[in-house]
Amino acid sequence: MKNAVFYSLAAAYAEEKGAACIIGGHNADDRRLFDDTSDEFFASLQKAITASSPRLRRRGLKILRPLKDKSKPEVVALAAGIGVPLELTWSCHRSGQEHCWRCDGCRRRAEAFQAAGVPDPLASKKV
Repeated sequence: MKNAVFYSLAAAYAEEKGAACIIGGHNADDRRLFDDTSDEFFASLQKAITASSPRLRRRGLKILRPLKDKSKPEVVALAAGIGVPLELTWSCHRSGQEHCWRCDGCRRRAEAFQAAGVPDPLASKKV
């Protein structure tokens, strides 16, 4: 349900800035865990967003999810391969200045980096 809120805010911003698309970073693993990352959810959300705004409808706003068919390890490998600053990424589900390394997000991050064979630049900060 949170993604309905986040993407609605993104749509409002897109409407004001004249953007033609919203790009989400959800991966295939997310679809197994969160109902609001499914294809059905995004098809409905796409309809609702464009139905609610003549400007976005005229512009043909699209929600794009280029990583939706990639596993989390595949996303990590792709990111490392194209030089994404992985030290700036955030996976923790808890608030704070550092990753907790105990929540599901942190555990899945560690597993994905290990499976991808990519060193996690944040691993040295584990508590």
